[in-house]
Amino acid sequence: MILVTGGAGFIGSNLHAALVRRGTEAVVVDRLGGDGKWRNLASHPPTEVISPDALDAFLATRPPVEMVFHLGAISETTATDGDLAWRTNVALSWRLWQWCAAMGARFVYASSASTYGNGTSGFDDDPALLRALRPLNLYGWTKHAFDLRVAAALAAGEAAPPQWAGLKFFNVYGPNEYHKGRMISVVKVKHDEVSAGQPARLFRSDRAGLADGAQRRDFIWVGDVVDVMLWLLDRPAVSGLFNLGTGTARSYLDLAHAVCDAAGRSRAVEFIDMPAALYGQYQSFTEARMDRLRAAGYAGQFTPLEEGVRRYVQEYLQAPERYA
Repeated sequence: MILVTGGAGFIGSNLHAALVRRGTEAVVVDRLGGDGKWRNLASHPPTEVISPDALDAFLATRPPVEMVFHLGAISETTATDGDLAWRTNVALSWRLWQWCAAMGARFVYASSASTYGNGTSGFDDDPALLRALRPLNLYGWTKHAFDLRVAAALAAGEAAPPQWAGLKFFNVYGPNEYHKGRMISVVKVKHDEVSAGQPARLFRSDRAGLADGAQRRDFIWVGDVVDVMLWLLDRPAVSGLFNLGTGTARSYLDLAHAVCDAAGRSRAVEFIDMPAALYGQYQSFTEARMDRLRAAGYAGQFTPLEEGVRRYVQEYLQAPERYA
C-alpha cells in the first residue's frame, strides 16, 4: 500500500493517477471539500480517502504501508496563520517521519524552493548549507524548519525511515491545479487572460536593473515531478534532500510568449504593478542545481518550457477533459 497525503491536490492527484496506471494500491489522505477537488480523482478513484483528522487513528491500526508520499501542506506563500502552518507543515510531517521510522515504511516529503528565499545564498540542495538559507514567507520558513529537523535527526543518529527523500519543488505547472485559487500556476492564469482576448499581464520588476518580464523562475512540468517520485519508489536505496526543477531558469516573458503561442494568440503582454503584499516576498530568480539528483542516478530528461506549456494548454486547458 502507498499512502499519499494531499492526494486529491495538484501534485498528489497526478502522482495518484500514475500509481493507479501501475496497478499500485494508493490510499489518499486529503479533504475533498466543496471546491471540486474530487474531480482531480474522478478518472482514477482511490480505494480509500482518509480525512487528515482521521490519519492518526488510521496509522494506529498499523496498516501495511510500504511508502508514504507526504505532499499535503499549507502551501500558500501568503499564509499568515503561523500556528496552523506549523502544525501542518512541521508537526504532522515529523509525526509521519517517526511513524515511518518505527514501522519500516519509506518516506518522501515535499519541501520547496521557497526555502531559498531571495536566492542570495544560492540554490544548492546540500544539507550542509541549510542554515544559510533565509526564507521570505511563513510557508517557506515551515518547509525549511522541517528540512532542518530532518538534518538534525540524521546527524544525531536518531531512527529514520529505511528510505527518505525531501524534494524541493520549484515552480510546478500542469493539470489538476484548478482548485488552488490565488496559488494557481502562472501558466493557467496567463492562459485564461489570453483566451479571453486580453494581453498576458506580468508584474513589473521590483528590482533595480532588472527589466520588466526578465524575472526568471525554474518552471517544471508536473509529469516530470511525478517521474522523479516514481523513480524513488523503484529505488529504495536512494535517500537525500534533492532539488526538483529543470535546472534552467526561464523568464516570465518566455512563459507568456509560450502560452500565447500554444493558445494560438498573438504575443501581447502588458506589465502591471506588483501587489504591495508581495513586496519583499517575491522571488525574482530561482534555478535548481540538479547535481545531487543526477549523482544519485536520475537520468530522466526534463520537459522544455515551450513543450510543457503546449501540452498543458492544448491537451488539457483547451480539451473537453482537462483533468489528468
